[in-house]
Amino acid sequence: MNTATTVPGDSLLSPQNAVLALIDFQPLQVSSVASMSRRELVSNVTAVARTARLYGVPTVLSTVNVATGVNKPMIGPIADEFPDITPIDRTTLNAWEDPRFRAAIEATRRRKVIFAAIWTEVCLTFPVLSALEAGYEAYPVVDAVGGTSSIAHNAALRRMEMAGARPVSWVQVLCELQRDWARHETVPTFARILFTVEGA
Repeated sequence: MNTATTVPGDSLLSPQNAVLALIDFQPLQVSSVASMSRRELVSNVTAVARTARLYGVPTVLSTVNVATGVNKPMIGPIADEFPDITPIDRTTLNAWEDPRFRAAIEATRRRKVIFAAIWTEVCLTFPVLSALEAGYEAYPVVDAVGGTSSIAHNAALRRMEMAGARPVSWVQVLCELQRDWARHETVPTFARILFTVEGA
């Protein structure tokens, strides 16, 4: 029987070297996305969340302005995947500028940060640029984020890539973490994630 292999320290994402940050997936923010179908957006980011759970990737959740009463908590499809994680609620537009968020990322001791956030041009771009400046590798999941317009979304993706971000899709993240079909124990859930997401 084939045995799964890993290459420690390689350049690809793995369950051992990555951390996931999901930022501001809240009702108001989702409802204002205009760069893609909101239904597809929620479906795709839910697939990212399920992928992180499947492979045991540490996950940091963050919301904005829930404690102040301005916004509602994280949407159910994401919150339901992580019932034991309390989102870090902020007032800062840039999650990286909240010391608790930054400390949560640092505590994982992982240098590859997979980011999904809305809006693309604000709550994704700002922490991605800050993480890059701090020496992290940043992987924005381009089809699990949304902006206030297609122009704003695309401009933000270009800005992040020019700064050194490494754009990925949700399917790429799923396959990159699986890596080897000899990891039989994760294959059934891998297939469920891949083939039950809208647009897959």
